[in-house]
Amino acid sequence: MNSEKTPDALKGKADKKVFIKTYGCQMNVYDSDRMNDALTTDGYIPTDTPEDADLVILNTCHIREKAAEKVYSELGRIRKIKDSRANAGKKTMVSVAGCVAQAEGAEISKRAPVVDLVVGPQSYHRLPELLGKAAGGEKVVETEFDIQEKFKHLATPSKEAVRKRGVTAFLTVQEGCDKFCTFCVVPYTRGAEVSRSVDQIVGEAQRLAAAGVREVTLLGQNVNGWHGQGSDGREWGLGELLFKLAEVDGIDRLRYTTSHPRDMDDALIAAHRDLDILMPYLHLPVQSGSDAILKAMNRKHTRDDYFRLIDRIREVRSDIALSGDFIVGFPGETDKDFRDTMDLIEKVTYGSAFSFKYSPRPGTPGATLENQVDEDVKSERLAELQALLASQQAAFNHSLTGQKINVLFEKGGRQQGQLSGRSPWLQPVHVEAPSELYGEFAEVEILAATANSLQGKLIQN
Repeated sequence: MNSEKTPDALKGKADKKVFIKTYGCQMNVYDSDRMNDALTTDGYIPTDTPEDADLVILNTCHIREKAAEKVYSELGRIRKIKDSRANAGKKTMVSVAGCVAQAEGAEISKRAPVVDLVVGPQSYHRLPELLGKAAGGEKVVETEFDIQEKFKHLATPSKEAVRKRGVTAFLTVQEGCDKFCTFCVVPYTRGAEVSRSVDQIVGEAQRLAAAGVREVTLLGQNVNGWHGQGSDGREWGLGELLFKLAEVDGIDRLRYTTSHPRDMDDALIAAHRDLDILMPYLHLPVQSGSDAILKAMNRKHTRDDYFRLIDRIREVRSDIALSGDFIVGFPGETDKDFRDTMDLIEKVTYGSAFSFKYSPRPGTPGATLENQVDEDVKSERLAELQALLASQQAAFNHSLTGQKINVLFEKGGRQQGQLSGRSPWLQPVHVEAPSELYGEFAEVEILAATANSLQGKLIQN
């Protein structure tokens, strides 16, 4: 996290520093940025280390295994920093935010007295107010659900803040989920699906473009389930929203994540066909290739439904690269179920994917299911599955060798005189290029590929 110049209006007031450690998904990255924006008006400036922070925030994620225990372990380290600063006469406030905060609530304050404030994802707009209460000695726990209220009070980032973050940006359009997959904690920590209006989203996109952002990724726990009020009073779907955002001057690329197969409607598929600004990359998690496991997961689609959907998407956009999520070892998963998943991966082929061993999440139906799979079996299956996914990703990357592609340069590269950017398919691309190309697009010939990135050279015009 980079420090920013303090706005003139806050000079003399901005003598407090905040360190935010962000775990998990892109939504948390977005939320951390919004917390920084809200705290700027309260006199805080970001710092890269907790040791010199007056406020430390852990923005947590509940998806990964033993997420809560990892937070408590981190709080043990933060306590030592807080004690050390106290000995030097400096006060440190500590806050736990995010989905673990939502799920654990007051239990965090009981187990970790170092914590002054526990705040759920829907209350970040109240952060300065809640910190004021905590500064007065009150142990504050705020985990109320009111996403619409949060949307109303999203802090508008300053142009300076946006420019510091770069030429790409996340933009939340939707939060929460109504799908209630049996393995997932999101409906319990983020709440029901709520969508921002078209005017709110377009307004934020315009502000981002005015600050120099060239690529926007729309975010939602179930982003293609977005249904927001349009400027004409109708309820719009994500496909219609993408066409509207394509009209925003200065935005040259659009992406969205994370999607559910059940919400890929005709209008959204048409957007992939008709909008060049919509990148040919789609994250569309299937989780399993077994109908029996999909039913146990409450996914409400079958493997054949998924196959037919992929065929429709590839029919309108032949160069699209697919990404996915896979859970190995869900309760009751047999060898045949696992083989069905491997078969699906072989037939679909992915440009990239995320895969995990199933681990029970307290409060979810999956945690109470019988026939839990042995950990050693999970590990063996995951290793086999990840090897297949890695080979497909490497093959896709190598297929781009010799091609000429458009790259948006986002930052300095690993080596002197190098810039790094992203391909249309989201791979990092490293190129020897002048610094003047930062924030610009350029045509690049791909010379080599690794498992995770591409190497290229500028095509001189």
